[in-house]
Amino acid sequence: MAKQEDIFKNVISHAKEYGYIFPSSEIYDGLSAVYDYAQNGVELKKNIREYWWKAMVQMHENIVGIDASIFMHPTTWKASGHVDAFNDPLIDNKDSKKRYRADVLIEDYCEKLWQKAQKEIEKAKNRFGDAFDEAQFVATNPRVVEYLSKKKEILERMVRGLDTGDLADVKALIEELGIADPETGSKNWTDVRQFNLMFGTKLGASADTAMDLYLRPETAQGIFVNFLNVQKTGRMKIPFGIAQTGKAFRNEIVARQFIFRMREFEQMEMQFFVKPGEEMQYYDYWKNTRLKWHLSLGLGNENYRFHDHEKLAHYANAATDIEFNFPFGFKELEGIHSRTDFDLKAHEQHSGKKLQFFDNETNASYVPYVVETSVGLDRLFLAVFSKALQEETLEDGSTRTVLKLPAVLAPTKAAVLPLVKKDGLPEVAREIIEELKWDFNVAYDEKDAVGRRYRRQDALGTPFCITVDHQTLEDKTVTIRHRDTMKQDRVSISELRNIINEEVSMRNWLQKMK
Repeated sequence: MAKQEDIFKNVISHAKEYGYIFPSSEIYDGLSAVYDYAQNGVELKKNIREYWWKAMVQMHENIVGIDASIFMHPTTWKASGHVDAFNDPLIDNKDSKKRYRADVLIEDYCEKLWQKAQKEIEKAKNRFGDAFDEAQFVATNPRVVEYLSKKKEILERMVRGLDTGDLADVKALIEELGIADPETGSKNWTDVRQFNLMFGTKLGASADTAMDLYLRPETAQGIFVNFLNVQKTGRMKIPFGIAQTGKAFRNEIVARQFIFRMREFEQMEMQFFVKPGEEMQYYDYWKNTRLKWHLSLGLGNENYRFHDHEKLAHYANAATDIEFNFPFGFKELEGIHSRTDFDLKAHEQHSGKKLQFFDNETNASYVPYVVETSVGLDRLFLAVFSKALQEETLEDGSTRTVLKLPAVLAPTKAAVLPLVKKDGLPEVAREIIEELKWDFNVAYDEKDAVGRRYRRQDALGTPFCITVDHQTLEDKTVTIRHRDTMKQDRVSISELRNIINEEVSMRNWLQKMK
């Protein structure tokens, strides 16, 4: 556990030191759970967004994008259920004065049960080798059966309590399980209470006439209220999707774990409109398609898993999360939900306007069902960054810190380094940059010995270092060094563009999904 905490501290420290993420308003001692993306962070974030957009919109003929406003008519949030039901069950520890989400405390307890079961399974795998029948072992081993059945029983009870509003039983469950404050070990809890997460604001020139508004807590509703506009102007036929990326705001009472849970964050969502009765086949399709997209980044198949929801939102008939193994354990990265026709029907009811699709084949109108994919851009940034940050021991016993970002996402694709700051080498290096910058984000670095510059670019996550030396003046060749392997090749300057493009092009990375 201590090791995981140290890894997470290193992630946060490295993000600041190398210009990825700064605490917001740091000169004024910062603002809790609010962060600024720095010069390298904004590039990585942009590249992740573009990688998602290309896969979701550009590669699908029947998906288009919009950019809806952050401010929406307040009735939007009444119709969506956010005004009445967008709450978190929170509990305070009387001794530490810390506040926690009650459901997360219980889910973390259940995660430990799951991990115990996995340890038993791994031990059996090692013991029996190829003869191991995992399904039979899970079904018959007393310890595994006990761990998993207890996990299921606890989650079902929690869901009942939250669904029925029996928060006293949720507290009782926490006490019966002996769940303690993660930081202090105290078990002295208050009652569980519900807190609405929306930020309120006002629109208008004077206090007397100002309209009460909310900062949007999600981007999905901007898609739903524009469903008919997009369908008609785009002449879209069912099934089709509308994608959007943008800021959302939630008054997270328990905002922690760096950029994992913030009050201002960015979502990348797609709502896929389908014929009623066909939603489950598309739900399965998007589950598999989205997982393939994540796996294309090469962060390790073992770091992803599906987690089906025990407690469904009021609008859903099926829901699962793609969870990622962050430094603090498996947590939600992306949600795939079958939202039924709840949203469009609710907006029909509250607006008095029809939001239906006219099917020319059947000559009838219907309200489509919706399958949603929703991923947090900030969480995805953290997943990529934390998994990429590695400490390596080299053959000579020395160590290096390297940020093995997927090359397609790296903020800077190549750094050009003149071996010395004289003899015309800086001028040649600048010429190379002038040629490459049309296609890639490249950097010039001449300070310190070349070995130290390599280490600096490793820590920044730059996939390639191009060294200009005296031989370059004779034959127009340079040394290109690969970040991950540290392998060095002598290549012609004219080959650089193709070599870099082969490693960083979105086309090559996204084709891994096939």
